[in-house]
Amino acid sequence: MLTTEHFLLFASIVLFAGIMAGKIGYRFGIPALLIFLFTGMLFGVDGFGFRFSSPGVSQSVGMIALSIILFTGGMDTRLKKVRPIVAQGLILSTLGVLLTALLAGFFIFWLSGTAVASYVFPLSTAILLASTMASTDSASVFAILRSQKMQLKENLAPTLELESGSNDPMAYMLTIALIDFITTGQSGPGPIIFSFVMQFVVGGLLGYLMGRLAVLVLNKMNIHNDTLYPITLLCAVFFTFAGTTLLQGNGYLAVYIAGMVVGNSRVIHKKSINTFFDGLTWLVQIVLFILLGLLVNPREMMEFAPFSLVVAIFMILVARPLAVYLCLLPFPKMSFRGKTFLSWVGLRGAVPIIFATYPLVEGVPGAEAMFNVVFFITIISLLVQGSTITQVARWLKLDIPSPPTGSLFGVEIPEETGTKLEERVVEASMLSEGDLLMNLSLKDEELVILVRRGEGYRVPKGRMHLQVGDVLLIVSETNLNKMEELAQEENPTLLQRLKRRLLPR
Repeated sequence: MLTTEHFLLFASIVLFAGIMAGKIGYRFGIPALLIFLFTGMLFGVDGFGFRFSSPGVSQSVGMIALSIILFTGGMDTRLKKVRPIVAQGLILSTLGVLLTALLAGFFIFWLSGTAVASYVFPLSTAILLASTMASTDSASVFAILRSQKMQLKENLAPTLELESGSNDPMAYMLTIALIDFITTGQSGPGPIIFSFVMQFVVGGLLGYLMGRLAVLVLNKMNIHNDTLYPITLLCAVFFTFAGTTLLQGNGYLAVYIAGMVVGNSRVIHKKSINTFFDGLTWLVQIVLFILLGLLVNPREMMEFAPFSLVVAIFMILVARPLAVYLCLLPFPKMSFRGKTFLSWVGLRGAVPIIFATYPLVEGVPGAEAMFNVVFFITIISLLVQGSTITQVARWLKLDIPSPPTGSLFGVEIPEETGTKLEERVVEASMLSEGDLLMNLSLKDEELVILVRRGEGYRVPKGRMHLQVGDVLLIVSETNLNKMEELAQEENPTLLQRLKRRLLPR
């Protein structure tokens, strides 16, 4: 008889095992999603024997997790970076998803009548199966790029970010419309098109309005307990998703747009909010991926392995590249190498598996076969595409080494002030006029507020002798004036807190 204590013990062991496995995989550029899926499968019915067979629970957890993941992705999307490529990203996330679903759907229908298919999919079911797999996974792509300390040329990173962050709503709408058509047989082109327009308009409008409202509430609520600000924003995320869905809009699109509004606005305690949502996003991803791993039966999945492998190859080498090249025809400035890289990074993730639970819950004929095919193709995509992203970027000469990150001082100015501190390493050429701080050539508006030498810190004075290798923490006078104005306007105590952070202890 399992008690709550047994459940907590098992859950903590599985989560810890997934985190440790993910840490190892991160070093080798293996997508964390794949590690967590395998962890769930290891503890599942064909592994250590834990039985979990509730698609409804997985779907509910997936909806909660995906709303948080998309909102966090929206907060991380910078409008300045995506504005130059917004047309390319939106076309890929809408028309690209539709073309991928149609191309793969017709191929699955054709393949169903051959020797490699253990199950015959009707045309509508084949397109439904392809629709669940038509969106890409952004979390895995950028986790790999970060682990390899790589950036991309030609604005490819923001293009991937915008596409993968905004294409899930399109795949969701295709999945729901086709399920309704298969189960009722009453949905014609008219109602489907109306539903699409309704979900886009309501989802986009409510997402923007709720994002603006969340920014207003956060900046005006004036709660003395700083830890309640991210919790308040989390309430806004769930309210936006649920309210938009109940009003026949697309909740996933709404939370993504709301996240973009919040992330590109000046919000009090923004750093703590970002830290909270980053940690929460990782938690829900780990829980979701392990839960999906527990849900699958590896023995049943292997029955569809030959069919799934052929479909995976077609999607990777034909459907995704053809959809990308067709969608980007109006953009001749993007190089062939850039389009080729975008074609290769059609990485599948948790979203297709979540969408594959919808046919299971709705009782669509062949839903179990569809789920196993989607799961297998997701694993193939993560293994093949996920492990070769950096190599393909280098082969196409699209990689740029990432600049060093992190702060030696561990001091940051709150983002709501709109300013940044600068760390500058003292070089021999900087001491040509003398090694005194007062002899250092600085701009009139620059001020050295702290000096790091080795592992120690020193308060700067004009007659302080500098050495090559010293690190200077510099802030400009104009920035300080701006900080004071913003602090007095937004929060009278902000400047006092800032001064306490900057003054050495």
